Amino acid sequence: MEVSEKKYDVIVIGAGASGILAAGRAAHLDARVLLVEKMKRAGRKILITGKGRCNITHDAPPSVYYQNIFPAGRFLKHAFHAFFKDDILRILHERGVETTTERGSRVFPVSNKSVDVLNALKSWMGKKNIEMICNTGVKELLMEGGEVKGIRAITEKGTRDFFGRCVIICTGGKSYPATGSSGDGYALARQAGHTITDIRPALVPLVTRGKLAEKLQGLGLKNVNAVVWVNGKKSTEEFGELMFAHYGLTGPIILTLSRHVVEELQKGNKVEISIDLKPALDDKKLDARLVRDLNTYGKKQIDNIFRLWLPSKLIPVFLEQLKLDAKMLCNQLGSEQRKKIRQLMKDFRFEVSGHPGFEEAIITAGGVSTKEIYSKTMESRLVKNLFFAGEVMDLDASTGGFNLQIAFSTGWLAGQESASRAKPDPKT
Repeated sequence: MEVSEKKYDVIVIGAGASGILAAGRAAHLDARVLLVEKMKRAGRKILITGKGRCNITHDAPPSVYYQNIFPAGRFLKHAFHAFFKDDILRILHERGVETTTERGSRVFPVSNKSVDVLNALKSWMGKKNIEMICNTGVKELLMEGGEVKGIRAITEKGTRDFFGRCVIICTGGKSYPATGSSGDGYALARQAGHTITDIRPALVPLVTRGKLAEKLQGLGLKNVNAVVWVNGKKSTEEFGELMFAHYGLTGPIILTLSRHVVEELQKGNKVEISIDLKPALDDKKLDARLVRDLNTYGKKQIDNIFRLWLPSKLIPVFLEQLKLDAKMLCNQLGSEQRKKIRQLMKDFRFEVSGHPGFEEAIITAGGVSTKEIYSKTMESRLVKNLFFAGEVMDLDASTGGFNLQIAFSTGWLAGQESASRAKPDPKT
């Protein structure tokens, strides 16, 4: 086994969003940084975020972030104060990446290319004071007397020890393991005595029973309300966009609801998703709308009148569910049949049978307990000079750019504080 002759100020494990920010901030404060990455190159998960477009951040105040971060968003108060959305956008803008704010306050690069974001972050990080080694997995932490001293890693040349005054774990969670996020950080945290809360997929599509979703594959719906029912009781809901897939449901509001759904499925509960296709109309107003249209177009066939109410792909599915003849005339429709149409529009229901797991989960819920991390510094409460940043911690958020901002903010703060610890009087 080889021992590195160099001693670093800061060792960063993982070159994803949080790792790049941690390494860059520490290096800019004149710390000597070793950045260790398991994969062949840095930032692989950044490249696939936002379906390859990279939802950089969310244009909202901290209060909105706290409402969308679980289980304890206010843990990030100091991290957001140190580095927030305007700061990451400034870094990108200064390096030629123009951004645009889209529906729902989601910020994307104008180019729609995540590689532009990654290249800008790598350019900002620079090479001064940073040594980066890829294809290197960290096997264990080197500790002595309640203090971290370095890491033991598996390099292309064999096992090797690297020593540093501070170590930052930025390994991500378990989602999209092909990008390198395979849960390595949890093992390192456990070695240090940390508690790992229940790990589960979050922001993940939902698999539904039957062939109903498959028949609607590719159909996207906007401005609908999705309600989660658990064992027959209303649990939570989201308003916005969703999409049907051959396996079930996906899209922004489904991904946001998935955190809760996965928890309930793990408990063995029956979970259903009810879609309100007409959330702007209560039952009485919707009925008035149906009556008006049916009276106006009484001599038209039912399948034609449905075009006023629903997307075309939904119509044959609705007619099948309602057992209506597409060729019957509108003036032949009775009040009971109209009631059933109304009810289905307000409660288009799917039973959830599962989810695709970590392979398709955007992020991981659970992780290193934030109760064992100092929020002002991101340092471990258990092991001196050990820091955490990003998804490895028990912090996850709704879709919309919140999760990347968590990585950026905690990475920056961990890099700053570790550099300060390693070099008492850093230049600011």
